[in-house]
Amino acid sequence: MEAFIEESKNLMRLYDENTGLWKIVKRDKETFKSLGIIEETLMKLGLSKNEARVYLFLARAGEKKASEISEALSLHRTETYRILRDLEKRGLVSSVFEKPLKFIATPFEKAMDILIETKKMKIKMLEQKKDKLMEIWLSIPRPEIEVKKKEVFQILEGDEQIDLKANEIIDRTKHEAYVFVTETELGRLYHSGFLDKLEKISRKGVNVRLITNNSPKSRFFIKEMKFENVEYLLMDVDDLPFFLISDEKELLFLLRKNENRVLDSRAKKAKIAALWTNYDILTKALCKLFLELWNSNLKAKVKVK
Repeated sequence: MEAFIEESKNLMRLYDENTGLWKIVKRDKETFKSLGIIEETLMKLGLSKNEARVYLFLARAGEKKASEISEALSLHRTETYRILRDLEKRGLVSSVFEKPLKFIATPFEKAMDILIETKKMKIKMLEQKKDKLMEIWLSIPRPEIEVKKKEVFQILEGDEQIDLKANEIIDRTKHEAYVFVTETELGRLYHSGFLDKLEKISRKGVNVRLITNNSPKSRFFIKEMKFENVEYLLMDVDDLPFFLISDEKELLFLLRKNENRVLDSRAKKAKIAALWTNYDILTKALCKLFLELWNSNLKAKVKVK
């Protein structure tokens, strides 16, 4: 049964208008992968999984009846109509006034512009409401509570949440920031702007030290950064995950990630997750590990040429 289910994922149904029949064809792996990336992006921009599927089907197949969409995507007819109405309200789908009623997708580039602008407008509205909400919040009577510092843990999932937390930590760093980063994470942090932020705070007097793998990929990104104030070491260390320590008071530690090791053709990339904590013993233990690595390899520091 499992083999049949997995095999069906590599198949898709296409409607032949000439014969009026559906045919089963094998998916092109690269196309399937590319559509998966686009679908994931559309979901991040606010569409549900089925809304993204319906939009992409219409965008690729051209104008279709609701029954054809329902049949092709194995969706209930009622759900298909609901999705089409919602997509139409968003400006991503239009109705073709014919009998029977047909639907056509807004061109992909325009659809992306609509989704991005909608996201921006929502963020702008929230920013405008922030001051008012803070005023209301502070006006609500609260009981007197003695505030004590607690040692806490927080689990974060997904690149976005982890990047937000890392930037938040760096923004409040006053004295020193220690970063150990693998070559895989180094590339992602380079593109996210996190490494630029490290250089920025180092210019303000924060002692920033970074250790990464001694690999061609790491050397490339370090060279591209052209660090002037950030101290760094390239080392032959492959068995440590990314971690960030700020002022010996808080720690961001990567818990798990599939480093693109392909176990079989059906393997999927695991979701990235991290632990944030201000737990004193754990934070100081990782700080001590970082400094031992730093001091023991300082003489063997590899310069990027």
